[in-house]
Amino acid sequence: MQEYENILQLLNEILKPYIPQGHSVSEDTDLISDLGLDSLKVMKILESVEDQFDISIPLNVLPDVRTVKDFALQIQKLNGDIG
Repeated sequence: MQEYENILQLLNEILKPYIPQGHSVSEDTDLISDLGLDSLKVMKILESVEDQFDISIPLNVLPDVRTVKDFALQIQKLNGDIG
C-alpha cells in the first residue's frame, strides 16, 4: 500500500518522458488534451504503471481517468488504500 503523495510522485516519473518540451505536470493536468497522449502512449503508460505498482488496471476504469489526480486516485484505489 502506498500513500497518495508517493503514488503521485512515482506517476510523475512515469509520465516524464511523455511531457511536451517546456510543459510541467500538476494534479490538474489533463492526460489527453494537455499532454497530447495518443492510444499507443496511453497503453505504454498503463504498462509502466502496472509494472511499477504491481497492479492490473481494468480498462473499464479508463473513462474515469482524465487528470493526473484521477489516475493517482485510481492507482491508490487499486492498491487497496481507499474504498
